[in-house]
Amino acid sequence: PKGTISFAIGNIAPDKSAPILLYCAGGVRSAAAAETLAGLGYTNLRSLAGGINGWTEAGLPIVETTTLTPEQKSRYSRHLLLPGVGADGQAKLLDARVLLVGAGGLGAPAALYLAAAGVGHLRIIDFDAVESSNLQRQVIHTTDRVGMPKVESAAVQIRALNPDVQVEAIDGALDVDNVASLLEGVDVVIDGTDTFEARYALNDAAVRLGVPVVHAGVFRFEGQLTVLAPGRGPCYRCLYPDPPPPGMVPSCAEGGVLGVLPGIIGCIQATEILKLALGKGTSLINRLVLFNALDLKFRELKLRRDPKCPLCGDAPTIKELIDYEMFCGIQPASPEPASNPDEVTVQDMKRALDNPALGIKVVDVREADEYEIAKV
Repeated sequence: PKGTISFAIGNIAPDKSAPILLYCAGGVRSAAAAETLAGLGYTNLRSLAGGINGWTEAGLPIVETTTLTPEQKSRYSRHLLLPGVGADGQAKLLDARVLLVGAGGLGAPAALYLAAAGVGHLRIIDFDAVESSNLQRQVIHTTDRVGMPKVESAAVQIRALNPDVQVEAIDGALDVDNVASLLEGVDVVIDGTDTFEARYALNDAAVRLGVPVVHAGVFRFEGQLTVLAPGRGPCYRCLYPDPPPPGMVPSCAEGGVLGVLPGIIGCIQATEILKLALGKGTSLINRLVLFNALDLKFRELKLRRDPKCPLCGDAPTIKELIDYEMFCGIQPASPEPASNPDEVTVQDMKRALDNPALGIKVVDVREADEYEIAKV
């Protein structure tokens, strides 16, 4: 490499009058290296104009040093130039297997960038269909695919972007019955869940199977993410031992979200996946990143495993997967409104409001922004 040539050249060419030909990708770095060596006293230097790219374009033979195809060398050329990545790193990405739980706000940008990077196998699960309200942030979907299952829509876009990527699309919800099979054979997970029962089920199964999870969440103008790696840091239960009461935490559908925010957080999730696959950099294990889009500020909190955690602590009490709907306090919906005396149907409410003699006072407990959109 050019940065080390002044230290290594003495072993390569101890005779400073010997002819030396330097080349790089396009000819710029080799010309700069020639100037460096001239400053060290070397007198017979030449730089290859156009570098190896010009050599290849001229149809001259080269020695293959990688198993990548010519198309892959072109597609991933910017990765191949990265120190510490190169062809070997790209081969690792092509061999990587990632599970994306959700093809929505977080899963959409993450899937696109993982596919573009050449992550070879993406298993995507989502139970939902594309709606027009998704298009404000879920960039993997398009207007003409409204009504299509999200996993099918995502698969269409990924295959169009990069045919190297194998897409395994699963139209359904992650639950206690399928979570273990979903994790089978994958290297790492992107958590784009939007229910607590799915989040705890994913966490518990991932800890049992030793699969790291890149967890994230977004709401309104804020996002957070961390990497939950079994045996190397805390699990989700270490951070949140108990779920909040049902309905206490509003969803994006109820509270809103800035469209670009899931893109920012989802791209960071994809970054963490690439780092883990390449074995490079410092991951977000034992670290929680908080992002505020309005202030454009990142904050970082240090995390640690809870030795009293019932799942990954020193004396775990959770030995198997449980009923996560019951754990999260979700009760089966009653088929008959009469069994819930404090509730009325929309038809009953309309009839009551149409009768002024009843004197019913209607109280809207939504936020003011929601009231401005529509009201009864």
